[in-house]
Amino acid sequence: MSDGERFTPSAPSDHPACHRAAKSHEDPQAVENFRRKLKYFFMSPCQKYRARGRKPWKMMLQILKIAIITFQLVSFGLSNEMMVTFKEENIVAFKHLFLKNYQERNKDYALYTRDEVHDHILYIINRYLHLQNLTVDNHAFERTDGVLTPLSICQDLYQHANVLPANETFDIDPHVETECVSIYPISLYKEGDLEKDMNITLDFQRLLAVNIYLKVKAINLQTVRHKELPDCYDFSINIKFDNRAHSGQIKISLSSDVQIKVCKDWNVSGSNLHYQLIVLFDCVVICSCLLSLILCTRSVYNGVLLLLEYIRFASNNHRRRVGWSERAEFINGWYILIVASDTLTIAGSVLKICIQSKELTNYDVCSILLGIATMLAWIGVMRYLSFFQKYYILILTLQAALPNVLRFSFCAVMIFLSYCFCGWIVLGPHNDNFRSFNMVANCLFSMINGDEIYSTFTKIRGKSDLVWMFSRMYIYSFVPLFTFMITSLFIALFTDTYETIKKYQEHGAPPSELQAFIDACKDPPSSGKYVVDDESSTFWCLCAPCVNCT
Repeated sequence: MSDGERFTPSAPSDHPACHRAAKSHEDPQAVENFRRKLKYFFMSPCQKYRARGRKPWKMMLQILKIAIITFQLVSFGLSNEMMVTFKEENIVAFKHLFLKNYQERNKDYALYTRDEVHDHILYIINRYLHLQNLTVDNHAFERTDGVLTPLSICQDLYQHANVLPANETFDIDPHVETECVSIYPISLYKEGDLEKDMNITLDFQRLLAVNIYLKVKAINLQTVRHKELPDCYDFSINIKFDNRAHSGQIKISLSSDVQIKVCKDWNVSGSNLHYQLIVLFDCVVICSCLLSLILCTRSVYNGVLLLLEYIRFASNNHRRRVGWSERAEFINGWYILIVASDTLTIAGSVLKICIQSKELTNYDVCSILLGIATMLAWIGVMRYLSFFQKYYILILTLQAALPNVLRFSFCAVMIFLSYCFCGWIVLGPHNDNFRSFNMVANCLFSMINGDEIYSTFTKIRGKSDLVWMFSRMYIYSFVPLFTFMITSLFIALFTDTYETIKKYQEHGAPPSELQAFIDACKDPPSSGKYVVDDESSTFWCLCAPCVNCT
């Protein structure tokens, strides 16, 4: 929204006689000046330039700001991509280092005999103890106060379990206890000595899980080639032997919690100049966003002042209360969007400078701030398309259809959730796509888009005729209901609104009282009548017409 000139506040009107005679004493020239002032407030930047020679600084600043923050986002995105790639490749390397006979194609990596479980535990320990001689990367053991961090083997066990399947009897205490053994990577064990020194006995009747915890440190050196300072990584690895189901299959999984830290001591030759240029560019982004924030906040503030003045004018001269729809025309939501974008960009840029200087390592937080800020900045530029109705028809359609869409979506979501709960309970044990509530929601949403329909039909594992029949009725009812009916009605809401907007553009929309008041001003922007002059006394007459203004 454009800036409006401030009016002099109206004098308090405490005289009933003055109110009764307000309209008869209304100054036509004052009303015309006020109408012209409102019209100028709602002009486009180009029209304002023709009216007063005022250059569209905010528009030029927004275009410049989009260019620089997009470049900043791409630069940080490439750096963030190297960080993510380094973490993922290390996790893959750990799986090949510590899991015996691991293959990428093995989705279910599991063991089935007791000897295999013992062999795999010993294999992991041996690989860890020989890590620095095996790895091709710069992996190393973690040290705490000069002492190497040990590898820990922890068993989760029932406190008591006596299970006799042959007799169909069991005696079990479901409380879980944990037993741990630590192995320090101080000296290398021989193959026979390691098993003796571990002193670990696995009671498979009581065993719920075996967790092996180990910590490995590494440095991401690939950032040096891109003139960025490397980060130090702490990988907290957990290798889990899962026996909670007691189904004869012990599943093995490897997960890693990665903590990025600032390296204690570093030196990269020739990196200072590039680092200074990056910080300087980030400072330019911060300054431009700060200037944009000030200008847009000022415009919103001026809009609020003009709204208050219009309310007083309507009350004193027309005995009319200004409706909420008219009030909303003074508050430009695009400026509020740009203010939010500028605030997030400034916060993200400051955090990015701290990351570049290795004071902080909050990559995810910085990515969220800069990503949302850039998205809002690009959307905010659409504000300038509002002056060209043919280009702005998408926003007008969304704005007009929003109330009906929200009401319709509320009913559709209720039906969708009912299918989610039903499918989760009934089909969850028989279909992997329905194993959890989140997976059910994802699967059904994919089916609305035409995906997962065939695979959902073919993945029913149960042999029960009742479940098979239910699954067919469930899918056959869901697909037509949402794909053909609800989706079609959802599209129809936007289609009807779009047709209405097109008719308004061709034949004109019914104007509000504010727009009708402004349209009475026929002065074109180039008429020269919008030049700023002393209008304080004029507005005093509008708001307090009983005062002698001559």
